[in-house]
Amino acid sequence: MPKYIFVTGGVMSGLGKGITTSSLAKLLQLSGVAVTCMKVDPYINFDAGTMNPIAHGEVFVTDDGGECDMDLGNYERFLNKDLSREDNITTGQVYNAVIEDERKGKYLGKCVQIIPHVTDEIKRRIRERTAKSGSSVSVIECGGTVGDIESLPFLEAFRQMRLEDGAENTMFVHVTLAPEIGVVGEMKTKPTQHSVQELRRIGIQPDVIVVRGTRALPPDAKEKLALFTSVPVQNVISNPDVGSIYEVPESLHSEGVMKPVMGHLRIRGKRTDLVAWNRVASRFADRRSAVTVAMVGKYVTLMDSYVSVNLALRHAAAASGVGVEIKWVESEEFEGAGREERASKALSHADGIVLPQGYGKRGTEGKIWTADYARRNGSPLLGLCFGFQLSIVSFARNVLGLKEASSTELDPRTPDPVIDLLPEQKGVSNMGGTMRLGGHDVSIQRPSKAFDVYQARTVRGRHRHRFELNQGYMGRLQDAGMRFSAFSDGGRRAEILELDGHPFFMGTQYHPEYCSRPEYPEPMFMAFMKAAIDARRARGEELEVAASAR
Repeated sequence: MPKYIFVTGGVMSGLGKGITTSSLAKLLQLSGVAVTCMKVDPYINFDAGTMNPIAHGEVFVTDDGGECDMDLGNYERFLNKDLSREDNITTGQVYNAVIEDERKGKYLGKCVQIIPHVTDEIKRRIRERTAKSGSSVSVIECGGTVGDIESLPFLEAFRQMRLEDGAENTMFVHVTLAPEIGVVGEMKTKPTQHSVQELRRIGIQPDVIVVRGTRALPPDAKEKLALFTSVPVQNVISNPDVGSIYEVPESLHSEGVMKPVMGHLRIRGKRTDLVAWNRVASRFADRRSAVTVAMVGKYVTLMDSYVSVNLALRHAAAASGVGVEIKWVESEEFEGAGREERASKALSHADGIVLPQGYGKRGTEGKIWTADYARRNGSPLLGLCFGFQLSIVSFARNVLGLKEASSTELDPRTPDPVIDLLPEQKGVSNMGGTMRLGGHDVSIQRPSKAFDVYQARTVRGRHRHRFELNQGYMGRLQDAGMRFSAFSDGGRRAEILELDGHPFFMGTQYHPEYCSRPEYPEPMFMAFMKAAIDARRARGEELEVAASAR
């Protein structure tokens, strides 16, 4: 019978439930257990696709086209496996299914209620997805904080699963915070006590408490929590800050988390083998120097807006034996008078520039100008999706002389629409779930820089866009030195651009960042990182590479 670990959060949001969930799943995987992860999001949105990245963080795209919560990216990176859109369950999806069933007459004669109809739908989705994944254990993270009205139906469904599936097949892990007031110098346990009390009022007694903090939880604090929460002291797990998120599995393992997990769920796994994983994790600490990358974007006020890009850069840097310092640059800084001076301060000392994804007109002129800056100055540049498109606009304006060239997303009346709406999008009115989404095979031409990067004729790329290169301009662009070296859908979509005679000026219509893993950095990011390292050395600046990458 499948087993379920439910991860809930208390005290405050942003504690790192997603990393705790990913780490528990990784430890099970390293113990020989077939495991998967799911994320429950209590918001009414059907999915994350229409949410503002500054408010909610990045939208992560699965290979099967799901626009999901960014925690699914963490699960994929830790487990090194592709997940599905079905692994992200939202209130909107659940209620939509229940209402559709009611309209079809499934509940004839019944009053449709939260209990049992909504909770039954939640349980059905969890069980069916676990069975479809072929996993023996599913680790399910509940978004939000205990006490939120929105999450109550999900917590009730979890409570019912404990009764229906048995205690030996269900486990509750509660993640909380022990804040430390600097003047006092003591880690406070009262917030965790109150959070557990709230959980118990709902009818759930946690089996394990994972306590976040800036440092390790002292033994006396563990004993106090055990006493006031009715959790065995050995099941109170300290989860202090560490150097990188990839050190968390080792941290939890050293605290003994696997003993209560394996014992409670009666799992007979092999000994947890962390050797290979810790070798990967150590790369993120074993670095001698750092390269500087300027991230010129529209959502730089929230780091989580570009979390997959950030991590893909860190994966590539760690594998290259260096660190990476990401400088956040608001693209609007490069608009209007004085931008050359502002760019000199922000970009001249950067070893590379990334133009990440985005939507809408705000800040786009600054991104277009940045692409031209990189072209003129020989700065390594990587354009991702929208960055790919705006790099083409920049080249059309500044090299082809098409001064009003643009994307029809930004200027529907442009006389030179070098970027235009996908033909199949022209009759689409709904915003949610209607873009070109998910994985597509990308065919790479040879010889090309793209083939040098991937050493393969076909790669898999994940997409999230409505606009694309207008191939009516391709001939002129290529004659002027911008080459398109990869295509999808039988040549209908341009996927990779590269600039002749430039050290590294490349862009992808797909999102390579979604496929980067700490164990297997994405090749395009590895190539960009190599170019950034070369650029730093070309300026005569010393760069010491960690021995593990030499």
